[in-house]
Amino acid sequence: MDINGALASFAVIVAFLTLTPGLDTALILRTSLLAGRRPAWAVVLGIQAGTLLWGLLTAAGLSALLTASQVAYEVLRWAGVAYLIWMGARMLWHSRDSRADDVAPPGPADAGWGQAFRRGLLTNLLNPKVGAFYVAVLPQFMPEGVPHAVMGVLLAGVHVCEALVWSAVLIGFTGMMRGWLRRPVVKRALDRLTGLIVIGFGLRLAVQQS
Repeated sequence: MDINGALASFAVIVAFLTLTPGLDTALILRTSLLAGRRPAWAVVLGIQAGTLLWGLLTAAGLSALLTASQVAYEVLRWAGVAYLIWMGARMLWHSRDSRADDVAPPGPADAGWGQAFRRGLLTNLLNPKVGAFYVAVLPQFMPEGVPHAVMGVLLAGVHVCEALVWSAVLIGFTGMMRGWLRRPVVKRALDRLTGLIVIGFGLRLAVQQS
């Protein structure tokens, strides 16, 4: 398999993964609806930065520790569980307030952006299932004669490009609906729903086995 064939085949696989609703979709929609486009794109960029890091780590062989070491996998898994449950609980707590906006709290404009970026990045990096997916899939798309680190970044780049396009669609759609959806009662309901979804992902990660 040459480089072009590997990239095209990988693009088909991750297209289905990208379009499947999950935690990333919930976070992007919630942030776009309640905080606006800028924080939403910060979440998107954080998530995709994590994707690139997973691709690089996989190509370098470092994330293989997730499959070779049960201890490493469990540490990352429970860190992810704690983070998701904390984040979901925080959303539920803030939903008591009609403002329901903890993505962009009062303060400098770039503080809200940085917080949203970190949220996306940590959500991705603390999910061992993402690392396990890359460990299982990326080696199948590594052509001979191509440096693994380079190919890993290229493959992850394909994933990122598709995710950016889909994120643009999600943010554009919510932008058209934001006027109605930002009413206080709707905002509280959305924050509660997203908080429950995030906690649900955390609980599912807690009961799943490697």
